[in-house]
Amino acid sequence: MSQVTVHRKAHFNAAHRLFKKEWSDQKNEEVFGKCSNPNYHGHNYELIVAVTGAVDQETGFVIDMKLLKDLIYEKIEKEFDHKNLNLEVKEFQDLNPTAENISIVIWEKLRKEIPSNLSLKVTLYETPRNFVTYGK
Repeated sequence: MSQVTVHRKAHFNAAHRLFKKEWSDQKNEEVFGKCSNPNYHGHNYELIVAVTGAVDQETGFVIDMKLLKDLIYEKIEKEFDHKNLNLEVKEFQDLNPTAENISIVIWEKLRKEIPSNLSLKVTLYETPRNFVTYGK
C-alpha cells in the first residue's frame, strides 16, 4: 500500500527565556546569549505537522485534515499562543523551552491523539532560518 504524507501548517506567538535555574545569570548568558534575557523574548513560531500513512480506500484520506486542524488548534495553538512558555505552559515549568524541547512537547501532545498506525513528524520554525524537526 502506498504511503502518503499530509501536512498542516499552523502558527503561534509566544515568549520564553532559555536558562537553567541552577546556573548563575552570567553562565546562562554565556551559554544562551540574549535568549537568556530575564525579561523574556518572543517568537512568531511556524509549525508544520506531517502525518504519513496509507490512504484509506473508503475516504481517500490519510487523516481527515479538519480533524488534524482541530487537534493542532486545541492541543497546541490554544495552549501556547500568546503565552509565556516558561510561566504559563506546565510542560516548561522545569524544561528549558528550546525549539528542540518545544517540538518534542508538541509531538507528544499530538501523538496521543493520532492513530498509532500513522507516523507523525513536527517541524517548528522559531525564525525563518532556525527550525527543528522531531518525529518517530
